[in-house]
Amino acid sequence: MHAQVDIAVQAAARSGQAPTWDIGTETLLWTDPPAGEVHRYRPGHTNATMTLQQQTGGAKPRSRGGLVLHLQEGVALFDAHGEQRTWLVYWAREGMTAGATTIDRTGRMWATTMREDESGDGWLARVNPDGSAGVIIKDLKAGLGLAISPDDSRFYIADAGTSRIEILDFDVEAGLMGNRRTLCEVGGQPSGLAVDTEGTLWTAVRDKGELHRYAPDGELVGTIPLPVQRPAGLCFGGRDLRDLYITTTRDGLPSPTGTDGTVLSLHAPAEGLRTYAFTG
Repeated sequence: MHAQVDIAVQAAARSGQAPTWDIGTETLLWTDPPAGEVHRYRPGHTNATMTLQQQTGGAKPRSRGGLVLHLQEGVALFDAHGEQRTWLVYWAREGMTAGATTIDRTGRMWATTMREDESGDGWLARVNPDGSAGVIIKDLKAGLGLAISPDDSRFYIADAGTSRIEILDFDVEAGLMGNRRTLCEVGGQPSGLAVDTEGTLWTAVRDKGELHRYAPDGELVGTIPLPVQRPAGLCFGGRDLRDLYITTTRDGLPSPTGTDGTVLSLHAPAEGLRTYAFTG
């Protein structure tokens, strides 16, 4: 696949993660966990930064205003000014950190947590709007990508620790899933997942500096090389949901370049799925 890749945000993120398009404000949310930062980028304008006291794996919009944050120690609600924090779920454990997050059509959050060294014992949790939570999967190594199919019947997990994208049958109304199996072997470390309206999956391969696109049956149907060494996350955005945003990393690179740590963008061949707000 050929695509023009541009720099959307001229940042120098230590580890740009978890891009999310906020439909309500038409802005891009993204995080830099080692720096404890949450960013909000308004295309063509500014990139505002909110600095917190701990690593922030993901930031998602709330239907009531403000954000829900997947932090190193759990899940918390922040008001619209980013000043008042209310813990929703607190699960702090030594050596554990936040992984990926997604919000389903009902407004429920799904979040992974993993060991900082990605050695195992990670889990996928369901976090309901009322704050009740439960562990659904207990044996993830590095669950760095979550996504749901256009018809809500499939739940996808990208595990960088096993180099696989897994698939489960999903009941979105009940918040249940099962029949876990491998969709495809990535041949690298998948980091982040996004799904378009055609049902194809996109993932950043962080140890190869490229994007992969997979058909619903797991067949690799496209590869896009990127001008960075370590892409870390991706999402669809823009008014028509045809802009694909990719966050990138500088930490751990022996010779980072001027593009490492930026947020990239490209025009996708298909429209992305709309994102949902957390209803808690």
